Amino acid sequence: MGFGVEQSSGLPQQLSKPICVVSPQFVSPNPIHMLSGKKLLALSDGHFGVTDVNGNLMFKLKGKLLSVHGKRLLVDAAGNRILTLQKKLTSGRKRWQCFRGDSTDPRDFVFSAKQVNRANFKTSLDVFLATNRNQDVADFTVKGNWFQKRCAVYAGETTVVVAEINKKQNAQYIPFGVDGYTITAYPNVDYVFVVAVMAILNEINDEKDENGN
Repeated sequence: MGFGVEQSSGLPQQLSKPICVVSPQFVSPNPIHMLSGKKLLALSDGHFGVTDVNGNLMFKLKGKLLSVHGKRLLVDAAGNRILTLQKKLTSGRKRWQCFRGDSTDPRDFVFSAKQVNRANFKTSLDVFLATNRNQDVADFTVKGNWFQKRCAVYAGETTVVVAEINKKQNAQYIPFGVDGYTITAYPNVDYVFVVAVMAILNEINDEKDENGN
């Protein structure tokens, strides 16, 4: 896509087939390193953004939480609407739904993510793809500690890591004085899907901060 994306061969190839959730154009045979964090971007209409390792804007969230069913738009650097994120409350647990473009039509549903409680993990999400109608087993799980910016996305309930965020790894990419972190999508993993999951984590924890939790 023309971004200055840092690609390396240091991460293991663990997937038997590509993970394509949003679009094949967002799947690379190489690991994709991206950056996010406070003061990393001067965003006029959003507070979560992602750049490449050269500081070029790749994605940002637009919109504000105006109601229980608050919406966010994930757009690319040109302003093209890629995904809509919508918050819902289900049985007291926070659940986010993701749709293609600026739609919330069930026909454009991509995935949902909900908070869960897991021992030893301060941050934990279960992610269910649109094809997983029963939702007995999550298609992806997120585990870690968001406040320390150390989280990983796993394939289902396995130990296979498909993406991670890390405050220290590849720290050479983070400008001095910026409270930033890297987002790494592993080879053959849809990196826009990874960005969307991280955006949901960011929204959940920003709301916790606002509520003093």
